[in-house]
Amino acid sequence: MTMSYQTGFLNHFASEAVPGALPEGRNSPQKPAFGLYAEQFSTSAFTAPRAENRRSWLYRMRPTTEHGAFKPYSGAERLAAPDGTHTTPNRLRWNPLPMPDGEVDFVDGMVTYGGNGGPSEGGIGIHLYAATASMDARAFQNSDGEMLIVPQQGALLITTELGRMDVPPGHIAVIPKGMRFRLEFTEGAARGYICENFGAPFRLPDLGPIGANGLANPRDFETPAAWFEDRDDNFEVVQKFNGKLWTTMIDHSPFDVVGWHGNSAPYRYDLARFNTIGTVSFDHPDPSIFTVLTSPSDTPGTANCDFVIFPPRWMVGEDTFRPPWFHRNVMSEFMGLIHGEYDAKEGGGFAPGGASLHNQFNGHGPDVDSTAKAMAADLKPHKIDNTLAFMFESRAIIQSTDFAMNGGLLQDDYDACWSGFPKARLP
Repeated sequence: MTMSYQTGFLNHFASEAVPGALPEGRNSPQKPAFGLYAEQFSTSAFTAPRAENRRSWLYRMRPTTEHGAFKPYSGAERLAAPDGTHTTPNRLRWNPLPMPDGEVDFVDGMVTYGGNGGPSEGGIGIHLYAATASMDARAFQNSDGEMLIVPQQGALLITTELGRMDVPPGHIAVIPKGMRFRLEFTEGAARGYICENFGAPFRLPDLGPIGANGLANPRDFETPAAWFEDRDDNFEVVQKFNGKLWTTMIDHSPFDVVGWHGNSAPYRYDLARFNTIGTVSFDHPDPSIFTVLTSPSDTPGTANCDFVIFPPRWMVGEDTFRPPWFHRNVMSEFMGLIHGEYDAKEGGGFAPGGASLHNQFNGHGPDVDSTAKAMAADLKPHKIDNTLAFMFESRAIIQSTDFAMNGGLLQDDYDACWSGFPKARLP
């Protein structure tokens, strides 16, 4: 399936699926072409500084006002937000989320593992999904937060109001807060991870002394070109609002935007294009060098959420402990594995599709076997290959849900991987 994209991180784009759909010189003309309706989609306050302001103008076949009252949606108990009663300081690790029996789509296949804050105060929600059926006459709208989707198994075709994106494992997709979309699976069943961002929208981190180049480059982010669906049929719109799901019906496809322009848009990114930075002398750089996207907080340098990856890379540091070192830090870390083996957990247990959580100031690092191997290694240049792990990192405690703690996937022996370190022998 061929789709067209526009490149560049949140540039101002203009795209039309039918020539002449976009007006010239005016955002909201009295009579848009072809009888279309002009609608502004804003994901920042109208008065936000120009550099922070995000909005797009959509020219659509019907305005989004045409729907009945939303009613509570039943059957999504697994999306319940954490209430604090299941949160512990313990290090946690989960087996992969199994595929459901029968036909289950993305909306019903999501389950919440943890999070902090909420739509009114910032923070994040962390969900996994496992689904077997594509969405058809159904759309999902998250009015609580921006959604960063990390496929682990099965390619996705994401249809949004502004166009379509194919997103296989190894890519990510970001859907703006409030935008309607649907997920179809082009390879059968699918599984992956979601970071729901209640805070400032994800952006590229500043590079500081790194300079002008490195990490994720703006030109590698792709926004879809306009595409629309002229379909008169009964469609369900499921909306996440204030932590709960709501539903309503409309009599047409919500993906009827014929043209759009602006800088509030969905985008995808191929993680293989990340330009990894590392030492070429000694010592171990901080894992912040692996940051793809960041959602800043009101404390400079301390993120509401960082999205960090651990991709294939060369290790060449001399007299250096090469795996992630033992550490306790202010950030809470939720990790997932897309494929391969994570270099700090080579003894099994951390499987593709699985996850782990290390909350703030609780010690973690490589297991016993990985530590012994790293300390005894002959430090020649070595390439870590055939692996891709990632981390959602937040400044606040990531609180666990009832499903995370009692859903049958939590490993009860995770602490054992750090048992048996030999005591240092002093002279």
